[in-house]
Amino acid sequence: PEIAFQLLIYPVTDAPRGTQSYKNFAEGYFLEAEGMDWFWNHYVLAAGADPKNPYAAPLRAESLSGLPPAYIVTAGFDVLRDEGKAYAEALKKAGVEVEYVNYEGMIHGFFNLQGALDVSREAVKAAAKALKEALA
Repeated sequence: PEIAFQLLIYPVTDAPRGTQSYKNFAEGYFLEAEGMDWFWNHYVLAAGADPKNPYAAPLRAESLSGLPPAYIVTAGFDVLRDEGKAYAEALKKAGVEVEYVNYEGMIHGFFNLQGALDVSREAVKAAAKALKEALA
C-alpha cells in the first residue's frame, strides 16, 4: 500500500550503539543498550538480514526523497534519541516534510504513561493531531 504519513515514536533507524545517546543512556533509563542489542539480534541478524539494508536501517538509504511526511517523537533520556533526530534531519535534507519533537526529560516508553504523566497525554494528543491533519 502507498504510505501517506510516518508517525514514528522513538524509531529505530540504524544498527544499535552508533550514537552518543547510546553511550549516555546505555543503562538505567528503562530501555538499555543491551536490550536494544537483543532486539536487533532477534529482529535483523537472526533472520539473516543485512544490518545495513535500508529496510532495517533507514539511515543507510542512499536517498530518502519521495518518502511521505513524518512526525517523529524522541525522548531526551533514550538510547534511540540521536538516531530519531538523525532520521528527521536526513528526511528534511531529502526534501521530506518533517516535524521532530524531542521530550527532553522523558525516557523511552513515556508515551505509554498517560495515566501518570501529563506530558505523556500531551505528547499522544499532539501526535494524534499530526496524524489527523496528515490524513484529512
